Amino acid sequence: MPGGITESGEPYSPFVGLVYMFNLIVGTGALTMPKAFAAAGWVVSVSLITFLAFMSFMTTTFVIEAMAAANAQLRWKRREQEEINDSDSSSDYSDDEVLIRGRSEPVETRPILSVQRAANIDHFDIVERVEMGQMASMFFNKVGVNMFYICIIVYLYGDLAIYAAAVPVSLMEVTCGNHSCSAGSVKYNDTESCWGPVRRKDAYRVFLAVFTLLLGPFTFFNAQKTKYLQILTSLMRWIAFTMMIILALIRIGKGHSEGHPSVAQISGVPNLFGVCVYSFMCQHSLPSLVTPISNKKRMSALVMADYILILCFYSLLSLTAIFCFDSSLLRDMYTLNFTDNCDVLSIPVLRYFLGLFPVFTISTNFPIIAVTLRNNWKTLFHRDGGTYPWVVDRIVFPLITIVPPIIVAFCTHDLEALVGITGAYAGTGIQYIIPAFLVYFSRRHLEPVLGRDTVNKHRSPFHHAFWVWFVILWATFCLMFVTANIVLTETQK
Repeated sequence: MPGGITESGEPYSPFVGLVYMFNLIVGTGALTMPKAFAAAGWVVSVSLITFLAFMSFMTTTFVIEAMAAANAQLRWKRREQEEINDSDSSSDYSDDEVLIRGRSEPVETRPILSVQRAANIDHFDIVERVEMGQMASMFFNKVGVNMFYICIIVYLYGDLAIYAAAVPVSLMEVTCGNHSCSAGSVKYNDTESCWGPVRRKDAYRVFLAVFTLLLGPFTFFNAQKTKYLQILTSLMRWIAFTMMIILALIRIGKGHSEGHPSVAQISGVPNLFGVCVYSFMCQHSLPSLVTPISNKKRMSALVMADYILILCFYSLLSLTAIFCFDSSLLRDMYTLNFTDNCDVLSIPVLRYFLGLFPVFTISTNFPIIAVTLRNNWKTLFHRDGGTYPWVVDRIVFPLITIVPPIIVAFCTHDLEALVGITGAYAGTGIQYIIPAFLVYFSRRHLEPVLGRDTVNKHRSPFHHAFWVWFVILWATFCLMFVTANIVLTETQK
């Protein structure tokens, strides 16, 4: 997540990097995709998700190019500083003269002679992990840096609201749902009874309160995800997704499917767009994923292979869902379609496993996202050399981190809408606008130093300026389209 420069960590092979990227991208958003597919129609959905996968792949290559440029600039500045220090120690001139000679021009716009002489060094090697926040500080002005952090913060708020709603929803459905194998065609109302006089929405709020009390305190401390926790959650995710695809295929193969999805429904496109953008999100974590890869010679091909696999996986999951289940009965959280329908899954233990799957996986990620959001708030308001009072640092920042998403989750548990809005607005900024501007300004930043003929070996295949402006125009059009649709929908109510 955004921050400064850190060590690259233990190196791993390109194949392991591919697996890590796959696991990062395929997350909670995939569970809301089937319902969005059904609402937009299967032909429109497949076409749109294919195009959005291509756009996300393009901006991923933009971020990788910007990472290489950031590494090069850090290397140049370090070498220039060494040259200045050597000059200071051996010069016969006065300190004032050395200052004028060595620092009268900005480092980043002055030819780096020592770097140019070191022809055997590839300055674009990605060896230091430079997070997106640091890249923004290197290539953007102050306004751009602030806009970057605001975008990241809004996205993380959306993430926390989705997580805070998904866990209580899953618990509510498992405890209040009908597990007698007779509820496959039933869609519950939140005002219906759960436990006697306790309504379903009351049960949801009880679970939300418990969730907040158990996981909220982690926001006040530093939480770290362990290697074994990552392995466990990844294993559970693979088991759950594979199980749902196989079960749906078996039901379709037996001719018991109930789904008759439409070919195209334009009204469902804006929400599908937001869900797909959210579900392809990885740009903000690329520095942590790419830097430790031992061999980066064919990064573009590696990333392309990952996106093709993810596109096929999403399409298979969503298409089997909309043809297996009646579109009107698809849940916001797709796992819930298997919890109370014994025509699809008759083994109680497995039905409870799928019903509770989001609870386990999301609960392990919630503290990490919360701490990341808190740290981004601190960075946004950070003043050089300044420190925060204890109350502000340990109480105020954690509270402004945890309270807003909990309030949103308390007001609504419409996961499809939460994912759609988060993806359509903040997701568009992180996945399209920020990478486009990063690669654009990184090229402009380095050109005065190296000249036009120097080629970044990690340069994006879409290196023509046309693609940068195409991404920005596409993002602008999408934001206008989604906003217009929301306004029109609200005025028609």
